[in-house]
Amino acid sequence: MKRKLKYYRLIWLKHDMPAGLSVFLVALPLCLGIALASNAPLSAGIISGIIGGLVVALLSGSPLAVSGPAAGLTTLVAATILSLGDYRLFLLSAIVAGLFQLILGLLKLGSIANYFPSSVIKGMLAAIGILLISKQIPIALGYDQPDFWTSGFLRLFSSHEIQSNINNFTDHITSGAILVSMISLALLVLLQQPFAKKLRIIPAPLFVVIVGILLNLVFTNFPDGELALDKNQLVNIPSNILASITFPDLTKIFSNSIIWKQGLVIGLLASLETLLCIEAIDKLDKHNRVTPVNRELIAQGIGNMACGLLGAIPLTAVVVRGSANVDAGARTKLSAFTHGLFLLLAVLLIPFVLNMIPYASLAAILIITGYNLAKPRLFAHMWSLGMKQFLPFLITIAIILMTDLLIGVSIGLLISIFFIIQNNFRIEYNIRKQMQHATEVYYIRLHSNVTFLNKIKLREALERIPKYSILTIDGSESRFIDYDILEIISEFEAKAHDRHIEVHLKGIEKVNVTAIH
Repeated sequence: MKRKLKYYRLIWLKHDMPAGLSVFLVALPLCLGIALASNAPLSAGIISGIIGGLVVALLSGSPLAVSGPAAGLTTLVAATILSLGDYRLFLLSAIVAGLFQLILGLLKLGSIANYFPSSVIKGMLAAIGILLISKQIPIALGYDQPDFWTSGFLRLFSSHEIQSNINNFTDHITSGAILVSMISLALLVLLQQPFAKKLRIIPAPLFVVIVGILLNLVFTNFPDGELALDKNQLVNIPSNILASITFPDLTKIFSNSIIWKQGLVIGLLASLETLLCIEAIDKLDKHNRVTPVNRELIAQGIGNMACGLLGAIPLTAVVVRGSANVDAGARTKLSAFTHGLFLLLAVLLIPFVLNMIPYASLAAILIITGYNLAKPRLFAHMWSLGMKQFLPFLITIAIILMTDLLIGVSIGLLISIFFIIQNNFRIEYNIRKQMQHATEVYYIRLHSNVTFLNKIKLREALERIPKYSILTIDGSESRFIDYDILEIISEFEAKAHDRHIEVHLKGIEKVNVTAIH
């Protein structure tokens, strides 16, 4: 037992603690940003991240997934808060969402994630990477209103948004932020190289953040101060963040049907997003571990109920945090727990230090994370697999960029299903022809599974059988023959006499076709 504890302590010190620290640095601005985008108190985002680390991580069976407030839910959360008109009532919807997820997990309905094709999952990862990069570029350039948590890729290119962004960039871009971003990106790329392995005494993201803080201190002490970053370009955490917690009004749980309706919708979307993200993170796991999805839904359900009770916004498993966790070398779920612990300690003990971190440094970290999710090599690999893999992959990316995560994945899934159906239209039989004493003899052998999808091809093949011929249809090797196929064969046999065709059936059950019309 002592040896086992020593082993896990070494794993934590060498791998999971540094990874947890790296994820904490990524999660902190996201927690604040998603809370702002959801029109919720800043404390709601931080507390959601803490619960995701300290509660969900321990209950979950995933070794690498990290939970917290999700950008994919911001629109729904903001709309729910607005429709209810009271944040305390919204918290009741969060509790209902968690209860719904808990029931789904107990009923073992988490296996739905297994029905999402690999091409769609990879497309989702790549789209998230592209979105992540696109949302970090303004911050890396010094834009003083970090909005990388917002959704909607195409809105960036609308005439109003372009004009607004240009004006804002003109007014707020600083050379200091650009310099911090470029140095941070260069360091991150450099530290990923094999020759820099010995230089990785501390996690690269932490090193970049420290360098960013030091650079800004140097810029501030310049005589003219032109390179110094503005306060809006630095992390801003209120010193009394925990004192601003809002608790739900449990007495009004049955006072409004919208509470339950929106709670169920939030629970459903959060469950789907979690299952998709879990599937994606499992694909990144070098040790090929598989997360028990029903247990994950139970953990997420308990986590969201805790969020509702403690004034936080709903959470899900998040690909950005999970992929950052993988990139940082995490081994077990203690890394996710550690990230939650760091979030709690940071806001309690050192908010003044956190407020010195430049957003530009954090943007550089997230740009690299996004690039790792959407590498050009991934697109080349998917292309090499053929159009049936590449098209769902590419369409999933395009729809996610145009709409949102769930719509994009749904469309990608439909495209994959289309290719599956199209593939099933291939001929599930073969035809041989030979001559016997001046008579044409045809032999049709059915394959293992012949479904209604093969009706058209089989009907056309039978119609081409000429008069005064002999036809044998052999289904003795088939495991399954759809009733529609049996009906077509039986109908053809019934009418074959009129065309002077001699029909022999092997292993095929005749069905009654006299009343089909």
